[in-house]
Amino acid sequence: MLFYGRMKGLSDFLAGRGRDLNLDEAALRLARIEYPDLDIRKFIGILDSYAAELAGRLRKGVDFVAAANRYLFDELKFIGNQADYYDPANSCLNEVLTRKTGIPITLSVVYLEIARRLGKPLFGIGFPGHFLLQYDDGAYSTYLDPFRGGRLLDAAGCYELAETEANPAMLARVSKRQIVVRMIVNLRGIYLRRGAHRKSLQILDLLLEVFPDSAEDYKLRGIAHLQLEQIRAAKADFERYLEFAPDAPDREEVKKEMSALTRWLVGMN
Repeated sequence: MLFYGRMKGLSDFLAGRGRDLNLDEAALRLARIEYPDLDIRKFIGILDSYAAELAGRLRKGVDFVAAANRYLFDELKFIGNQADYYDPANSCLNEVLTRKTGIPITLSVVYLEIARRLGKPLFGIGFPGHFLLQYDDGAYSTYLDPFRGGRLLDAAGCYELAETEANPAMLARVSKRQIVVRMIVNLRGIYLRRGAHRKSLQILDLLLEVFPDSAEDYKLRGIAHLQLEQIRAAKADFERYLEFAPDAPDREEVKKEMSALTRWLVGMN
């Protein structure tokens, strides 16, 4: 119950209920899966201080993108973590602010939240496989890659980055809720690969707030419950999986597993 209390605000935000959250607060709430005792106010304060420092420089008439890139990447030394890309800490905003290293989406969150504080028109771009940013004030527009020091890109450079043909839909702007969901999906993959069943369960609970009809996430949550010997919950999730995926190729296999779970539960009574 402690986890659900900590995550309620984030769950409500993802499901479109209750209080709206700024992106930084939502990302820090998510990081409590990895760091349960995280002090959110401390890290919001760090972002406040970055924005205040940058604001002083902008009063001198310096271009926002140039000033932000110089401050974040040359002075503060934020950098993409290429050595250990799948470290879960890279998806946790508190650790990105502490270590000044992360993956494209979390480095983008740092940049976005500084821009929000300063009223600057910076947007998240849900580019496949490599999150990007776009600055667009109506007179000047550019794409940025925070993972590579804020490198400036045009649309053609973005497509070249992904080694793909031009497709404007790939450069669509995304909402803060979509950004948080993408961070959650990243952590789902990391925790599943590591066999971190309790953390996988927490992540899947959040995803099912967003996608309550997601058959695959019910199946994955059922497996996590099973690994944690939570038999009734596993059986319920497998039932939901088959309900939402009636033509699943592994339907018979899952039904056999459910029958075994039912026999086990009967034997416990």
